Amino acid sequence: MDKKNALRAGAVAAGTTLMMLLMSSPALALTRDDGDDPGTGLSVVETLGLYVVAPIALFLVIAGLVIVGDKSRKQG
Repeated sequence: MDKKNALRAGAVAAGTTLMMLLMSSPALALTRDDGDDPGTGLSVVETLGLYVVAPIALFLVIAGLVIVGDKSRKQG
């Protein structure tokens, strides 16, 4: 792909993204619904643990199981 086509593709992608952002409506998360019963919020430590530490730990466990399974297959 030459430079002109790459520039054109980048401009189209950026334009499409910008139009999607401008045309999308807000989530209206601040509007309360009937029967809405929100719980207590998460602390910073709970949020980091849930959305950062837990996925990394899960990835490491799965990767470890794959590595152990691969090594046991090569030995046998």
